[in-house]
Amino acid sequence: MDRKDIFWFPMRVTYNREIKVKENLDSLGIENFVPMKQQFTVHCGHKRLETIPAINNLLFVHSSREILTNLKMTEEEFSPLRYMMTRPLQKNARPEIITIPDRSMENFIRAASHTDGSLIYLDYGCVADKIGRRVVVCDGPFAGVEGVVLRIDNNKRVVIKLENVVAVAIAFVPPAFLKFL
Repeated sequence: MDRKDIFWFPMRVTYNREIKVKENLDSLGIENFVPMKQQFTVHCGHKRLETIPAINNLLFVHSSREILTNLKMTEEEFSPLRYMMTRPLQKNARPEIITIPDRSMENFIRAASHTDGSLIYLDYGCVADKIGRRVVVCDGPFAGVEGVVLRIDNNKRVVIKLENVVAVAIAFVPPAFLKFL
């Protein structure tokens, strides 16, 4: 498979089966990512901290469209996968399957790998039109993450956007840790 045919595909997974599909992709050696978060839950009167998907029904898969489509059509455990499509701007335009550039996805994974509650996941529509200054975080747990400074919930935050899919805001980054690009 030629490297130019491999993309990051954001995919919807029906019925909250993203962890099961992730495990099946892992067993085949197909790179994937599910943003996770930690949340307290109560089971039988006992409170415990669990790691759960941060965004219901969302999974990112790094593969070719040919391989993914073949898996979806031939393997029952991958039937819950659905491609995410663009919304056409013109009346007669056709929707297209959304892909994410490797660099953008690596940046998103670097930020979204923190499950400690320091992130706020946002619907992309909430930040799509907002313009902010581009920054890179130079120090701390998010060192190397690139994003834009936007006002979210009356606070300035570094936001990492995946176009037409999702955005994630870092809860707090000291201004001294930011380098403006």
